[in-house]
Amino acid sequence: MSEDHYISELHIDAESLAVTSPEMEHERRVAIFDLLEENSFHPKDSQSGPYIINLSLSEGRLVLDVQRTNGAPRGNFSFSIKPFSRIIKDYFMICEAYHDAIRTATTAQIEAIDMGRRGLHNEGSRLLEDSLRNSVELDFNTSRRLFTLICALHRRP
Repeated sequence: MSEDHYISELHIDAESLAVTSPEMEHERRVAIFDLLEENSFHPKDSQSGPYIINLSLSEGRLVLDVQRTNGAPRGNFSFSIKPFSRIIKDYFMICEAYHDAIRTATTAQIEAIDMGRRGLHNEGSRLLEDSLRNSVELDFNTSRRLFTLICALHRRP
């Protein structure tokens, strides 16, 4: 496999991007930064990268429009966001509890909430890997960062 199978740019459709809290906005920026720093992304029918991804939501589907940095299209992958709904809802609830706990809870309580938050995040990441398994190979850390971005797109005020 070529070493250039990675995402070099990621753009989120502004109309798909939901209004979020400052904490979620920060998480989205960090996820994009981390994703672009280190990732593994290989559309199965592509011989080489790197890739530019345009991420959006359309009619309840997550759409990854993928092209090479030279502009050559590499695929438009979409899947229903519906299977993610429960995980995302639970993830947002626990994130809110975590941010509230930081102000008032004990260290042990914060760590327990954070463990639950990470568990839900991992569950969503595995679901994302499974949703893309027939079209894209990606590593778990890439899947985690993309799941964070799915949450940023999914959140509605």
